[in-house]
Amino acid sequence: MSSVQTATAVQSAELAVVTRAGFTESRHLGSAVLIGPGGGVLRSLGAPQATTFPRSSLKPLQAVASLRSGALISPEAVALACGSHIGSQRHQDLAASTLAKERLEESHLKCPEAYPARTKDLQQHLEAGRPKTKLAFNCSGKHAAFLAAARTQGWRLATYTDPEHPLQQAVNEVYAEYCGERPAAVGVDGCGAPAAAMSLTGLARGMGKLASSLSRRDAEVHAFTVTQAMLDYPWAVRGEGESDTVVMEQLGLLAKSGAEGVLVVAAPDGTTAAVKTLDGSPRANHLVALSLLAAAEVIDLDDLQRVLTILVKPITGGADQLPAGELHLSEAVTSAL
Repeated sequence: MSSVQTATAVQSAELAVVTRAGFTESRHLGSAVLIGPGGGVLRSLGAPQATTFPRSSLKPLQAVASLRSGALISPEAVALACGSHIGSQRHQDLAASTLAKERLEESHLKCPEAYPARTKDLQQHLEAGRPKTKLAFNCSGKHAAFLAAARTQGWRLATYTDPEHPLQQAVNEVYAEYCGERPAAVGVDGCGAPAAAMSLTGLARGMGKLASSLSRRDAEVHAFTVTQAMLDYPWAVRGEGESDTVVMEQLGLLAKSGAEGVLVVAAPDGTTAAVKTLDGSPRANHLVALSLLAAAEVIDLDDLQRVLTILVKPITGGADQLPAGELHLSEAVTSAL
């Protein structure tokens, strides 16, 4: 068993609470960190220095590694490589076209098969008589970019998800350069690719350096390409109306969620908030991360309220769905703002 572990409940902070009828019904524990433009820690809650699996929050950095390794893909495909998409037909078609340009097929993908995530897309998929497909899996864009890079380099396609594969070693180099950390442990992600463990602080620094690439003269061109692609094609990163897409469309910030309650949001100047909810629930993540960024004055308070109205699901009850409770920041967070 690895000695590397995530933060304990004792080490964690209360990030948000759900109240109903004036009583606290649920408490979201976890860690959060706010990084400034220079990479310094501005605010810290819980244990952001503890190791965790950022999961899909690392996809933008993995996309940098794919481009650095020679992936010749369109800007839309770059955004898809950064994404955890909902598997709509539009997402599937983009993944398929990326493979086709390399004379590759769906069968080359090492990710699992899936159905579209949304009910409407699923209904259309089933009505067309289509089975589960790897193209609909939320990581298909990342895998297509991996394959494009491996094709350019002449690396083995069949083993591109192996941690020892040259492509995955290139990914680790990007982590070291951008996050200032090498993986403390490596597991297997839900898509079958390596899942690197690192601190929440390292994740925030990495995404902050990526987001600031649009304004830094010394920025790597591939970082610029990834950042611009995510902002130009936010639909490809997640999907219309989905939280990360809304943040990028409405606020011009880079946003990337990861499984098990991880979120990182970065402003153009490099100011970045990262959140890890201890029990894996993402319900409070955008509320916490965007509030931290508003406290750093990179989000206007009116814009914050407008976007939170879209992202934070109301606590309602009854046939008329009247307000019955509220999700709000904990005292630990408000006192840190």
